[in-house]
Amino acid sequence: MLRSYTNLLDLATGNFPVMNGEGEGRRLGAMSARKDVFSFDDQEPHSARSDNPSSLVSDRLIIVANLLPLKATRSPDDRGWNFSWNEDSVLLRLKDGLPEDMVVQYVGCLCVDVEPIDQDDVAHYLLEKFKCIPTFLSPKILEKYYEGFCKKHLWPLFHYMLPFSPEHGSRFDRCLWEAYVSVNKTFSQKVVEVLNPDYDFVWIHDYHLMVLPTFLRRRSNRLRMGFFFHSTFPSSEIYRSLPVREEVLKALLCSDLIGFHNFDYARHFLSCCSRMLGVEYQSKRGYIGLEYYGRTVTIKIMPVGIHMGHIESVMRLSEKEMKFKELREQFEGKTVLLGVDDMDIFKGINLKLLAMEHMLKEHPKWQGKAVLVQIATPARGKGINLEEIENEIQESCKRIRKEFGKPGYEPIIFIDTPISSCEKMAYYSIAECVVTTPVRDGMNLKPYEYIVCRQGIPSAEADSNLDGPKKSMLVLSEFIGCSPSLSGAIRVNPWNVEATAEAMNEALSMAEPEKQLRHEKHYRYVSTHDVAYWSRSFLQDLEKTCVDHFRNRCYGIGLGFGFRVVALDPNFRKLSIDEIVSVYFKAKNRAILLDYDGTVIPQSSIIKSPSAQVLTILNKICSDKKNTVFIVSGRGRDNLSSWCSPCQKLGLAAEHGYFMRWSQDHEWEQTIQNSDLGWMQLAEPVMQSYTDATDGSCIEKKESAIVWQYSDADPSFGYSQAKEMLDHLESVLSHEPVAVKSGRSIVEIKPQGVNKGLVAEKIFTSMAEGGKLADFVLCIGDDRSDEDMFEIIESALSRNTLSQNTKVFACTVGQKPSKAKYYLDDPSEVILMLESLAEMSDTPVNSDEEADNPA
Repeated sequence: MLRSYTNLLDLATGNFPVMNGEGEGRRLGAMSARKDVFSFDDQEPHSARSDNPSSLVSDRLIIVANLLPLKATRSPDDRGWNFSWNEDSVLLRLKDGLPEDMVVQYVGCLCVDVEPIDQDDVAHYLLEKFKCIPTFLSPKILEKYYEGFCKKHLWPLFHYMLPFSPEHGSRFDRCLWEAYVSVNKTFSQKVVEVLNPDYDFVWIHDYHLMVLPTFLRRRSNRLRMGFFFHSTFPSSEIYRSLPVREEVLKALLCSDLIGFHNFDYARHFLSCCSRMLGVEYQSKRGYIGLEYYGRTVTIKIMPVGIHMGHIESVMRLSEKEMKFKELREQFEGKTVLLGVDDMDIFKGINLKLLAMEHMLKEHPKWQGKAVLVQIATPARGKGINLEEIENEIQESCKRIRKEFGKPGYEPIIFIDTPISSCEKMAYYSIAECVVTTPVRDGMNLKPYEYIVCRQGIPSAEADSNLDGPKKSMLVLSEFIGCSPSLSGAIRVNPWNVEATAEAMNEALSMAEPEKQLRHEKHYRYVSTHDVAYWSRSFLQDLEKTCVDHFRNRCYGIGLGFGFRVVALDPNFRKLSIDEIVSVYFKAKNRAILLDYDGTVIPQSSIIKSPSAQVLTILNKICSDKKNTVFIVSGRGRDNLSSWCSPCQKLGLAAEHGYFMRWSQDHEWEQTIQNSDLGWMQLAEPVMQSYTDATDGSCIEKKESAIVWQYSDADPSFGYSQAKEMLDHLESVLSHEPVAVKSGRSIVEIKPQGVNKGLVAEKIFTSMAEGGKLADFVLCIGDDRSDEDMFEIIESALSRNTLSQNTKVFACTVGQKPSKAKYYLDDPSEVILMLESLAEMSDTPVNSDEEADNPA
C-alpha cells in the first residue's frame, strides 16, 4: 500500500517517516521505479548502518538543482516539445572538470509547464536523450514553493532584507514553508528513482533545495552528498530571524561537503551553526570542518568560474555577425562604461545611475564623451518592489539625459529588452570599464566574462578588434562574491554614490600601463580558475570527505528535521542490560565507577542533589561486599559529601580525582602529594579580567582548580575570549606545574597529572594489592573528562592491575564518538541499568532502611 502525505503540516514540521533501504542495484529507468520511490515510506524506523560497498566500479554524479540545464520550446505543430542544452548553464559546463568515464545525470524542473498527459513521454525522452530526470510540479505548488517561499522569504532574507512591514516584504507563511518541504521531498523521490548509494555522488545546488539533504540522508547514510550555495549566506543576526532556522541548518548538515563562493558567506554559516546549534568548527591542514555527531561536515570555499571555450565561441559568432563592428561604429569617439545586471532590487542599478550623474557633474571633461550603457536583463520571477525600482530607474535616466544629453550624445543608454549572447559579448568588447554595483549578490560572473572578452579571441582568424596591449577596468561592489577574487578591481561601497563616481573617474583616467597590468592579473586568474577547475576541486574534496563512509558504523537517529547520522566505531554498541546483569551476577570482585553530572543526574536538572531513588540504588549496590563503588566527579568534595551522605559505603573522588575518600569511615586524601597551589594567585587576576570583559561569564574556584565558565555569554564572543585566555594563561603559567585546558564553554586550570584516569588506576591497584583483583569493571561517564577513565582501563589490562579475564563495560552516555565500547542513551537508562544490578546484589537485611531514613 502506498502512503502519501495528507497533512502538509506534519510534513513541514518534520514528522515524516524514516526512509529505509540502501538501494538494490542501479535503476536505469526514471519511470520504471515509481513504486520503489514510495515503498520505503511504509518501512519501520531503523538504525541505518554502513556495510561493505558494492562491487560496482563506475562512479556516477547526480546533479540536483531547481532547473535542469535545458531549453524547451513547443514544436511547430504544437503537438510536442523540442529540447536542447542550455549552453549558458553552469550545471552543464561543470562536466568539463569531471573524469571522462563518470556518468552525469540531472534532476530538476523544466522551465516550461508540461501537461500531465505528456509528462511520462517527456520524462522517458529526457532520460534517454539527455540523462535528465524531470521533476514535475503542479502550478499551484510551484507558485507556493518558488514564487512564494523561495522568492518572497529566502531570497530577500539571504540578501539582508527583513519584512519589517507588509510593504517591504512578506511575513513568514507556514503554508509556503510546507510547500517548500513538500517540493524538496518530491525532488528526493526523483533522486531515489536512479540512486545507488554504493557508488553515486549527489551534488545539490543552491537555496531552493536546502532541506533535500535530510530526505536523502534518511535514505542512506553512506551516500556521498555535497551542497553548494550559489547565493549569498547572511550573517547570523539576519538568518536567526527565520522561524525555521534550526530545521534548515540541521538539514544542510546532513550533507558531507558544503560549498560557498567566499569566506564571508562560509563564516556566516559557521556562526549560525555555532549560535543556533552549538556546533563549533575546527581548521586543520587548510580544511574547515564541523564535527557533527561523529561525522565531519567539511566547509569548502571555492568561487565558481566561467567556461572559457563557450565564451570564446560566442565571441567568434559575434564577429561573424558583425555585432562588434556595429557597436564600434555606434560609439566611435565615446568612452563606454557598461553595466550588465538582472532587473531586481538588489542589483543597485539606480545607485549606479546616480554615480554616473555625479561623475558628469564633478568631472565635466567626461560630458559629451562618457556613455553608460546599462543592460537590464528582464526579471525571471515576480520580484519584490520590482515596479517601483523600474520607475525609479526610468526617472533617473530621463533626468540625466535632460541635463547632460545633447544632439549626438546620450549619456545613458538603458536596454531593458532581452539581447542575444553575441550582442552582450560585443558590448563587453567595446567597454572601457564595467561597473557592477549590487548592494548584495552571490558570485556574479559578468566581470569574468568581460575580462575574457577584452582579452580577445585567441585565433589568427579573429578580427583584430583588440590588437595591441590588452586592458580592462572594473569597478565592483564589495558586496558581491567575485570581489575578493579580482584584487585588481576598484572596490566600492555602492551606497556611497560619491565614492562610486570617483572610482568610475579613476578607472577611466588610469594610465594605460596600469590598466594592462590589472587586466593581465585578472585574466591569469579567470583563465586558470574556470568552471572545470571549480567542479574538479569540489568533487575531489567530496570524495576525500567521504573516505570513511564505509569504515564507520553509522546510525540514523531523531525524528523530522532533528534526524542526523551518528558515525561511530564499528565495535561501539548499546549496552545490553541482560548481558551485564548476567556477567555481574557471576563476578566475585567488582569495580563500579560512575560520573555524576550527566550520568546519574541529568545535565539539565536544576536540582543537583541525587533523588531518593538514586540513593536507594547506590546503597543497595554499595552494600554488596563484592563491590567497590565510586562517584568520580569534577565537583568539590563538600558538595559530594553533603549530597551522598546517606550512602555510607560509597567512595567519592572530587575535583576530577584530586581528592579521594573510600567511604564515610575514611578521611579525604590527596592523590597528588605536596601540590603547590601558589599558581592560583597568578591565574585568578587574569581570569577575573576576562570575566569583567565578558558579560555572562563567571569564575568557579575550587580547592585545587579554577574554572572559567562562559555558557551564558554570547557564544562567539565567549569562544573568542576563551581562546585568547587560554594563550594568556599558558604564557603566564608556563613554569607552573599545572594544565590549562578548554572544554565545552569552560577554561580550566588544574594541577598536572590530575584526571579521572588517575582515580581509576588507584582503585584497580588498591584492589589488586588487597588480593581482590577486579573481574568485573563498570565505568560510566558522559563527557571528555571521563574518556581518561576509559583509556586507563585498556592500560590496566596490559599492566595486570586487571585480569585478562576481567569483563569490562566502559560506557558513555549518549551516542557519540568515545573510547568506550558501549553507550546508554541518557541518565534514565543508566539508572534503569543500575537498578537491575541492585536487584542482583547481595545486600544486608536492613540496607534499604538506611537509604529510606538517612541520618
